[in-house]
Amino acid sequence: MKLSTKGRYAVMAMVDLATHSKGSPVALAEIADRQEISLSYLEQLFAKLRRGSLVKSVRGPGGGYLLARPAGDTRISDIILAVDEPIRATRCQPGSPEGCRGNRTRCATHDLWEELGNHIHSYLSSVSVGDVCERRVLTRLIGEPSEPRRAIAAAE
Repeated sequence: MKLSTKGRYAVMAMVDLATHSKGSPVALAEIADRQEISLSYLEQLFAKLRRGSLVKSVRGPGGGYLLARPAGDTRISDIILAVDEPIRATRCQPGSPEGCRGNRTRCATHDLWEELGNHIHSYLSSVSVGDVCERRVLTRLIGEPSEPRRAIAAAE
């Protein structure tokens, strides 16, 4: 499964917005510069994010975008789905009785890939923009550092 630039860039931009807004609107041009993303591409993504109620736009001088809800309440899966990025690992529609083979049957590994897609969606639903901003993603995956790792970190 591959996540396209649409999903990755939308997440990068939302994390940048959460990091730099401090309660004030952030101009898309600033995000584009920091994240090295085309401004016109960001404009398209933010139109979808706004329709998905994930960001609010502020017009006029000093305008830009704000998160529509706190970073801790904004799930990564919501961002990816808002920009029309499907979270799936199969070629066919999840939950569909028809498969993706020429004769409309499912391949032998269909259930494996569909369940992988379910796990990916579940994981992305468990991570918030706030988790990414606060660098809590790795600790979510591996838990608290083990004693030897704590000792190494304390020594550094």
